[in-house]
Amino acid sequence: MKGKKQKEPAGMNPAEIFTALALLEKERGIPQTFMMEKIIQAITTAYKRDHDGVENVIVDVDEAHQTLRMFVQKNVVDEEDYVDPINELTLEEAKAISAKYEVGDIVNIPVDNTEFGRIAAGNGKQVIIQGLREAERGMIYDEFNSKQHEILTGVVTRIDPNTGNASLRIGTGSETTEALLMSGEQVPGEELSEGMHVKVYVVDVRRSTRGPQILISRTHPGLVKRLFELEVPEIYDGIVEVRSIAREAGSRTKMAVWSNDENVDPIGACVGPRGQRVANIVEELRGEKIDIIKWSEDPAAFIAAALAPADVVDVWMADEGKACRCVVPDDQLSLAIGKEGQNARLAAKLTNYKIDIKPASDPGELPEAEDDGLVVVDDETEDAALEE
Repeated sequence: MKGKKQKEPAGMNPAEIFTALALLEKERGIPQTFMMEKIIQAITTAYKRDHDGVENVIVDVDEAHQTLRMFVQKNVVDEEDYVDPINELTLEEAKAISAKYEVGDIVNIPVDNTEFGRIAAGNGKQVIIQGLREAERGMIYDEFNSKQHEILTGVVTRIDPNTGNASLRIGTGSETTEALLMSGEQVPGEELSEGMHVKVYVVDVRRSTRGPQILISRTHPGLVKRLFELEVPEIYDGIVEVRSIAREAGSRTKMAVWSNDENVDPIGACVGPRGQRVANIVEELRGEKIDIIKWSEDPAAFIAAALAPADVVDVWMADEGKACRCVVPDDQLSLAIGKEGQNARLAAKLTNYKIDIKPASDPGELPEAEDDGLVVVDDETEDAALEE
């Protein structure tokens, strides 16, 4: 009479494990050896957990026959030294298995197939599922990490009514994930709503236990630079270079450009025919003003251009440090300083110079350079500008 067929353990048998690992390597690029090591580690840990005191367990992997076998390793000792039946065998017990064994040898004792099958089935499946999750996270991280400092388009999926943070679904074409646009990275005054498509700048990509974190921004100066690269072929091709950007998001940006071809006007290339190129970017930035100036290797010329739309009569450069005094016509003092000092502040950021602005009627003396990029406007000059 034939015995009753033994019921397969729930989960995956060894053959199914090998098949699953081969598929993982083919479709996800995860090496079979890497995953098998994970499975063996999980199986041995589970066995030791169920058999308190067992010290040495090994798993034999037969790829050709797609089988797995587990063994408990026991040391052969003399009868008088025999104290640990879980991890030791007497010489007599070892000889009963094979006459070749001597004291000091290690004997591999097979684990019951039914018990091993149960452990392998459950733990193998769990490791493979975990491996899939890690692989997906790894692929998402790699894909978005390659998009650092690039522009991606996202769809607003939710806005937190308490913090104002916006959740976006962003994609690269091959992978999609959720990203959080913090309220501090949103353009002041910009109204976001669910379902809206917005362009965001990828500031950083970080690994975490819950998957990759994508840090995105709408206020970063890099967003403006990348928008111009998309809009202006001369920038994309490297003919025109963006040398410096200073931005106060939602209000105004100053951008310094330079042409590597004397026949190409860098400002004209950025503005475009009938101003269409810069107009498209202004529309994307919801009306943010953009000043495009020509970069110069001459600091005085660069600083004078950076204070546009004001005309600069003269620029006095400090003998040491990055400081200067710009002299402007009296009737353009307020224009040079700008509303709440914005024009002068952006010019200082753009050039990385400490700029002191004075009217032509009272140019004064050149200040010392203390803090790079700091705008200096004394009370008297500021009061005169406000009166205009």
